[in-house]
Amino acid sequence: MKSKPLRGKPMKHLEEIIFDFEGNLRAFKSRLLSNTKMTYHSNTIMKKAALLLSIPFLLFSCGGNNEESIDDIIERGDLQEIRQHKSELSQLQSELTGKIDKLDNAIDNLDKNRRLDLVNTRKIQDTLFKHYAEVQGDVATDENIIIYPEFTGILTEILVNEGDRVSRGQVLARIDDGGLSSEVAQLETQVALSKTTFERQERLWEQNIGSEMQYLEAKTNYEGNQNALKQLKAQVAKTVVRAPFSGTIDEIISDPGEVVSPGQNQLFRLVSLKNMYVEADVPENYLNTISKGTGVKVEINTLNDEFEGEVRQVGNNINPNNRTFKVKVAVPNKDGLLKPNQIATIKLNDYTSEKAIIIPENVVQRNAHDQTIVYVLEDFSEEEQTGVAVKKVVKTGLSYQDNIEITSGLNPNEELIIEGAKNLRDGQEVKIRNEEQ
Repeated sequence: MKSKPLRGKPMKHLEEIIFDFEGNLRAFKSRLLSNTKMTYHSNTIMKKAALLLSIPFLLFSCGGNNEESIDDIIERGDLQEIRQHKSELSQLQSELTGKIDKLDNAIDNLDKNRRLDLVNTRKIQDTLFKHYAEVQGDVATDENIIIYPEFTGILTEILVNEGDRVSRGQVLARIDDGGLSSEVAQLETQVALSKTTFERQERLWEQNIGSEMQYLEAKTNYEGNQNALKQLKAQVAKTVVRAPFSGTIDEIISDPGEVVSPGQNQLFRLVSLKNMYVEADVPENYLNTISKGTGVKVEINTLNDEFEGEVRQVGNNINPNNRTFKVKVAVPNKDGLLKPNQIATIKLNDYTSEKAIIIPENVVQRNAHDQTIVYVLEDFSEEEQTGVAVKKVVKTGLSYQDNIEITSGLNPNEELIIEGAKNLRDGQEVKIRNEEQ
């Protein structure tokens, strides 16, 4: 059975209907654009809706008033005829879609009220970039000690209070000497007598009067009494507790009346906050980057502050348990806010680039091809404040504090889109909302 030609109105008349439909569609879109502020996505939806609406229109125009409808063609069951009919309608649909696309492009170019995606941009500049490795440490000081007594006896007097500032050598407490003071007085008398005896024997010896033995005995007795007195006075001096350095009495541990002994009873805690440092265990792979005098940053979380410091000591031993070595970083403490055993973070500068391109880390995206991309602005129109978003494939380096280094793919003075880039596509027109522009 031969296939029948498309029944219905002649092809020429059908094109006139299509032309009328295009005119109606243009008018409809014009009214819609004037009454509502359509976004780019609305235009896309409009295209699809127009395309879907054109299909029943074509079907109607081709068979609505004909002797045979599409249902009649299907009912006859002629596969070749059905395919031919479908091919003719598909060709018309394709032509109509192309014309609709042209109309959309014309509308986009002519409509001054269209809404574009808003973006913020920033000019790319090369700058100094420093990357820091962070390790945890503790604030410490060598002048944080417990004072013990040097003499056994009763603690008779405490001369300071907790929180007092004391100077080096200042008397802090006294311990009963157990009669040593009386012994000192008696020994002083003996020293005076032995001195007089020695001086007389010395004069006589110079005049060749008396024996040498008498002279030597007098001299030995005098010198022995002097040494004994000196030792006894040193014992008495231990009954007076003095500050070994200037600082603050942080705690009084013993009370008056207690019997105290060396190495057994704690008397005071004395702390100085002048020579503070942070001690940390650093992984051994940083041995080549850290030496005495290396500048570092120290962050104290509890103070919400950051200090500039330098390494004052590098350990010479690697801990075999965790493969680390110790470093001490001197830090200033002008206001006395740093306290021993505070937690600190040492930031070690392990990478520096003099002319690096640094961008916010949150503008970097990964696409479906596993590429790292960003968007830059090109073809900027100062009059309309618009431009074109262009995709750039980049390579990244190290990141630090929400910034990341771009090692390739971007150049200085390019306009980087830093806000509004998440839903952009390559070549999309956008509107700039920078305050400075």
